[in-house]
Amino acid sequence: MAQAMNYEYPLQPDWSTADIIKVTQLYQDVEAAYERGKGVAVADLLTAYRDFQTVVPQKFEEKQLDRDFQAVSGYSIYRTIQAARQATTATIKMKGSQK
Repeated sequence: MAQAMNYEYPLQPDWSTADIIKVTQLYQDVEAAYERGKGVAVADLLTAYRDFQTVVPQKFEEKQLDRDFQAVSGYSIYRTIQAARQATTATIKMKGSQK
């Protein structure tokens, strides 16, 4: 298993616990796409993204969180979701450097 990175997820103080869980799940699935040897299941990733969008419905806020997440983790939510939508396999494995 990949070593745990030492950074904080970008979260909003006004989110409920349920909202934080949904957003954190997406962050963890994006990390898994980069860090796990076998990648992450496309269906799980897209479900997590849909749940994330219920918490963050505004595109500008979604883009800001993606920038913030990429700044601390080195991983792109946008690129990962794009890859998942175009995937021809049940799992995706992202390549790229982390910070």
